[in-house]
Amino acid sequence: MEILPSVPLHLLRHDSQCEKRICIIGAGPGGLAALKVISESTYFKSGKWSVIAYETREKVGGIWLPAPSVVGPDNVPMTPLYDSLTTNLPHPIMAYTSYSFPPETPLFPPAHVVQTYLESYAACFNLMSLIKFNTTVLDARWESAQWTVTLSDGGHFKYDHLIVANGHYHLPRIPELPGLADWMKNGRASHSAWYRKPDYLGDKILVVGGGPSGQDIAAEMCTVSSVVVHSVTAPGAMMNNTGNLIRRGRLTELKANGQVAFDDGTTEDNIDYCILATGFHMHFPFLEKASMINNKIPPDFPPLPSGELFNSTYHVFPLAKHLFPLQAQYPISSIAFMGLIIRVAPFPLMEAQAYTIVRAFSDPSSLDPIAETVDILNHADKIRRTGASTPLNIAKAWFRFDREDQWNYRDALYQFAQGSESGTPLIKVTKWEKELYDLKTELRSGWEDLEKSGDSREWLRDVGKNGVQDWVELMYRVAEYARSRKDLLEGL
Repeated sequence: MEILPSVPLHLLRHDSQCEKRICIIGAGPGGLAALKVISESTYFKSGKWSVIAYETREKVGGIWLPAPSVVGPDNVPMTPLYDSLTTNLPHPIMAYTSYSFPPETPLFPPAHVVQTYLESYAACFNLMSLIKFNTTVLDARWESAQWTVTLSDGGHFKYDHLIVANGHYHLPRIPELPGLADWMKNGRASHSAWYRKPDYLGDKILVVGGGPSGQDIAAEMCTVSSVVVHSVTAPGAMMNNTGNLIRRGRLTELKANGQVAFDDGTTEDNIDYCILATGFHMHFPFLEKASMINNKIPPDFPPLPSGELFNSTYHVFPLAKHLFPLQAQYPISSIAFMGLIIRVAPFPLMEAQAYTIVRAFSDPSSLDPIAETVDILNHADKIRRTGASTPLNIAKAWFRFDREDQWNYRDALYQFAQGSESGTPLIKVTKWEKELYDLKTELRSGWEDLEKSGDSREWLRDVGKNGVQDWVELMYRVAEYARSRKDLLEGL
């Protein structure tokens, strides 16, 4: 017999002594990291804190949990995950610091291996009982000194803290280009969120976007189409043509007759279909109804905008430590936004963020708004020195960390977290992580060669059984193999 079926177990279990109730939105990699770190803290173990994660889908995993390309409740697929996706980082660098992939896992595993890894992480650290599945947070608003959370099952609950971990690879970003709306209306263009495998869509296909998914999709479409035109915008991108792949610059127009134009004045005729690998919006619909966040590009600064939190769809601003909103509607430490940084090793970074969140939740005075404002202004100055001059360009660059930024940020998060009573380990980024992250392209190339030749299984034999050092040695071997192979090919 069900008693109060819609009441989360943690609200029943800890009522008498619970001082803080924490709500996590999402049980993907970020939400799981937060659950793990909070549930291991002394605050949770003593019953002073309770935590629950609400997950829209039926399992953990977020973006890594496959779904068909049919639309979900908000008219887009539940995940943009395509069938052939493999990681673009070696898994020893990608993994949570606290939990390695199993021995003999391929160095760049396919998505289903990552999904299994996340399920194993949740099981290993006993997180499943702290997650309510098939439940969407519809609304979250600060009122009467707490967050009121409205759920898709009709429930309304009060929480002291929110952790936003809903991911940022869900709502497709459709560029504003002359002619594109007509192409989409007429079924001649779609976003890569709907892409799953290389189906025949015509003899000549246009793929827009130079990121990992754009590169993968362009390569795959070459197997079913006579010609693939790949439009990229990154400065210095490889523009040489190979086989049936033609590389072009930034797309500027799509015409009704099938001709498309690029920013250098060149054109391509007879395009049958266009796939837009143009990224995704940051999207927090549950904070919009009560205006907890302003969906606009923030004005130019300094000074920082007074009292408001902005979502430009490229960044959330202003955030202390890229986590906590510096605004006046609710306490800075009452809510944290996880996993917004891009072009980084996300899992270990989000674990570091989780420890920082525990520190800030347990001791709100640990966040110094003045010092955090100075950090934000310094970050903006660094971005401006790279040439970003407008609020939009600053927004686009805000969370795009360079090679040293992510390591310094991670180390700083762990250093900050030491002030709490949670038993935070003082973890520092290792030399091998930095060196091998910079070699990720060479490592992937070398590993693909080993897989094609059938030698990868032998290279993997027993690797990982003696801990992470096995993986470090393997990666340096693969990097040397890739260098030697490149030298050999260049000498032919």
